[in-house]
Amino acid sequence: MVDTRDPLRFLQTEVSRLNQENQELREELTILRSSVRGLSAIQDLIQRMGPQTNLIHVLDDLLGSALAVLGTRDGSLLLRDDETEELVFVVVRGEARDRLQGYKLPPGKGIAGWVADNREPAIVLDVRKDPRFFNQVDETMGFHTQALVCVPLLDGERILGVIEAINKLGDRDFSTEDHHLLMVVAQLASMAIQRAEALSEEKD
Repeated sequence: MVDTRDPLRFLQTEVSRLNQENQELREELTILRSSVRGLSAIQDLIQRMGPQTNLIHVLDDLLGSALAVLGTRDGSLLLRDDETEELVFVVVRGEARDRLQGYKLPPGKGIAGWVADNREPAIVLDVRKDPRFFNQVDETMGFHTQALVCVPLLDGERILGVIEAINKLGDRDFSTEDHHLLMVVAQLASMAIQRAEALSEEKD
């Protein structure tokens, strides 16, 4: 604890603290600007999507840009299989990328399943205290989920899937602002999926 009776020492400590905060803010602003440019470019790409556009690459770029802004390395985009109603990990970023790709969640299981069924977002700061949490994924993949934010991918009333970000870096909590940002990304992802479906139907 700083002795406030020593004005010089107190001021030096405050200057050091403010410099550190300013540096962190500058770094966050740089990431934010870069990611906004990235999202804008992806939106342009979606509008210009053609039959040869790789949808998975578009969704992967979207997820990567979102995670950079949110301040996390781990996240995934799951699409709903209309026949089985399972959620399939189609795009994965982070530690479990290679192991989790293609993994299927049983219908309604986990927080992702709840988000899909209810078409509502969820922010969970401690998944171990949430009865919706499905720990089989962590156990199978050797991963540790602490917190997450998950939002639905919607086409009107139709549920396409969900997108989720996991374990924010720096011991920070996910916020309402994070949820709003992920909702924007989910809208872009839904646009891309709908566009790809329309192009596929035209080709048939």
